[in-house]
Amino acid sequence: MDLLIIRHGQSEADILNVIEGRADFPLTEFGHAQATQMAAWVNGYVKLNKIFASPLLRAKQTAEKLSAATGIPITFDDNLMEWKNGLIAGLSREAAHEKYPKPVPYFPHTAMYEQESTIEFRARAELALSKIVNENPSDAKIAIFSHGGLIAKLFQSFLELPMVSDVGIQTGDTGIHHLRISNDGKQVVFANSLLHLQ
Repeated sequence: MDLLIIRHGQSEADILNVIEGRADFPLTEFGHAQATQMAAWVNGYVKLNKIFASPLLRAKQTAEKLSAATGIPITFDDNLMEWKNGLIAGLSREAAHEKYPKPVPYFPHTAMYEQESTIEFRARAELALSKIVNENPSDAKIAIFSHGGLIAKLFQSFLELPMVSDVGIQTGDTGIHHLRISNDGKQVVFANSLLHLQ
């Protein structure tokens, strides 16, 4: 099984410099261009069987570019949405820090301000990955559109890291990560490719 995990393109929240999370901003004009380039590159790289995506607008719009290029419909999965960041969604970082400060100490099970905890976030990634891997054929080639935070949790899940782990991965706009599961085990074929933007 080949999994292409892809982050959405630039969103309006990036321009406004606000915390996005579950705030539902669309792609910018540049984000649409990034997504178009990504779709052309992916369509030439692999013959996909299926496309999964977060229903949040920026991921949906990015996935739609690949769906249009391949003719493959999108299956939306709420488990692929970004961290449920509650009351800080859409705020500037300064405002969020002032109104909703992070407590000290902060524990992995801590859930506050209508947010999900670190453990809940990781568990959701585990659920999303397990469903995709186990409910599709072993030779499937699948694109998964999501968000930076959830992609980091998907990587932790794929690598079977502990539920609470400091190991993560940063993902640029329309960054592509190719993961493979075969009889030889699990492989990271490449991570964070932006070849389509060259």
